[in-house]
Amino acid sequence: MNVPARTTRPSLLFVTDLAYEARGRRYGDEDVFLTARLREEHDVALCHPRDAAALLDRFDLVVLRNSGPVVYHREAYDAFRARARELGTRVYNSLDGRGDMTGKQYLVDLSRAGHPVIPTVDRTADLALLPGAAEYVVKPKLGADSVGLRFTGEPSLLGGADGTVLVQPRVDFRYEVSFFFVDQDFRYALYAPHPERRWVLEPYAATGEDLEFARRFVEWNTLTHGIQRVDACRTREGELLLVELEDLNPYLSLDRVPEEVREAFVDRLKAALRALQG
Repeated sequence: MNVPARTTRPSLLFVTDLAYEARGRRYGDEDVFLTARLREEHDVALCHPRDAAALLDRFDLVVLRNSGPVVYHREAYDAFRARARELGTRVYNSLDGRGDMTGKQYLVDLSRAGHPVIPTVDRTADLALLPGAAEYVVKPKLGADSVGLRFTGEPSLLGGADGTVLVQPRVDFRYEVSFFFVDQDFRYALYAPHPERRWVLEPYAATGEDLEFARRFVEWNTLTHGIQRVDACRTREGELLLVELEDLNPYLSLDRVPEEVREAFVDRLKAALRALQG
């Protein structure tokens, strides 16, 4: 009697915080959807970011998704990165990005290099480099989700905060737009036509010029593989300026795209994970 060979599907640890509350976004819903689809090809387990380091050696692959700002679990995240490198764990996104994955120093660096980003400095001595504005944004270099963000008419770095906070002019923009990539492959774009409602998003028909803008930052990044979201704002003059290069765990707003776009994204993500597994 011929007995079929037993097959073993690759195991996947999906790191997320399903209970994290984000303004205007439903992290838990998005990750429940994604894990349901990834179970079609993997044996999937979910865990909180604080538990990830201790579980890495039990899985073939780790996917880091909507785990909330790292600022809330910095020590656990650092332990996760160190353990993953020690074990040689295949992590998606890879841990070699230089966007939000390492803080927001890249905004200072890109601004100094003359890239189309919102002008950004992180030291009192450089405040004169900023264009004049009625109001300025001050935010922590390691912050996220507007944690610690404030507005001021005096762009001073108080309390010895040089090097730890960013200062930018508050830009009067028409709308914000986000471009989503999987392994440097553009998938879709969404925009917020009403600036006061950042996460009320609609599909955006990106032009060739728009994609050229977004790709320059994806290509500038050192991320080997993973999902990236390029956030930009459209100024009153029509220029696009980078707001953020999210390469750690970008929210995907999959509930805001048509079904065929969502399905194509899932298929592309599955293909990326298969390629990572070898």
